[in-house]
Amino acid sequence: MRVIRLNVRNVRRLEDVELAPGPGLNLLVGDNGAGKTSVLEALHLMAYGRSFRGRVRDGLVRSGCPALEVFVEWSERESGRTRRAGLRHGGGDWSGRLDGEPVAQLGDLCAALAVVSFEPGSHALISGGGEPRRRFVDWGLFHVEQGFLALWRRYARALRQRNALLKSLAPPEQLDAWDRELALAGEPLTAARQRYLERLEPLLQEAATELAPMLGAATLQLQPGWRRAELPLEDALLLARERDRALGHTSAGPHRADWRLDFSAAPNREPLSRGQTKLAALACLLAQARDYAACRGEWPVVVLDDLASELDSAHRQRVLAALQRGDAQVFVSGTDWPETPAHAGAPAVLFHVEQGRVARV
Repeated sequence: MRVIRLNVRNVRRLEDVELAPGPGLNLLVGDNGAGKTSVLEALHLMAYGRSFRGRVRDGLVRSGCPALEVFVEWSERESGRTRRAGLRHGGGDWSGRLDGEPVAQLGDLCAALAVVSFEPGSHALISGGGEPRRRFVDWGLFHVEQGFLALWRRYARALRQRNALLKSLAPPEQLDAWDRELALAGEPLTAARQRYLERLEPLLQEAATELAPMLGAATLQLQPGWRRAELPLEDALLLARERDRALGHTSAGPHRADWRLDFSAAPNREPLSRGQTKLAALACLLAQARDYAACRGEWPVVVLDDLASELDSAHRQRVLAALQRGDAQVFVSGTDWPETPAHAGAPAVLFHVEQGRVARV
């Protein structure tokens, strides 16, 4: 994928900005608070329906404005098409268009443009709770496995219904029906996550060797959210029913899933340093981008916000070199011009961001 044009209106400090990015490395440089991260947030918003710094209602819309607007035009190598998407979002209500037609669900808009994002909070993928790791796996499946979104929605709907019945102290026969529905969606959802991690593991090992060889061999292990090796999900839900009644929510199932990443150089789950944690998260995202490219025939757009934070020059060059070898379009923000790999192909395109304005240098 190649973003050809990006228009951003009323996103934080950005009143009205238009960029024509280059096909390879795009560098956005400016002082802290200049607005460079907001440009990357706009791209992320179009691909995920939210900023990597939170929900739209949490300060993403420029002060005094009713809504933000983002328009992206991009080309697809596999199909040869040029596509266009627009989103207007006020924090509550939203409207979107894809290739000139209105879209009814935000997920349909997000499915069109694939963006892999890395920002200072991405270390939570390694050191945080299970939610960002579930989102990571589900994003990969959402984009490369047909039917996964429908399966995920089916499970989410059944989970809402079961939780509502638990809170209302519904009779057992009603819970039996929704236990069955949860299992019918949850078992294949979990199997898809397992297959994805198995496919990702060798790509992660390759990426970790490139970026952080000191960490040693990498392994991924799914934690499905119940004792899957011992009993089916429907049985697990029945066994947990009385506890779930007391809690008022479902305590077992794929919504509680997680996965763990282990490195041979850090046995017994020894904590990684901040820099190592960041490199491990970058390796995960690089592996995910490579899996997308292998499945879809083209790379996703890659966004790296504040790459220089906690990474020295040598590691920054390793990251950029790995991405450029993969023919990815990359957007990088920072407070100064980062060193680009000596063997880079197309020259980097430089943008200077100052007081909410973006100018190509």
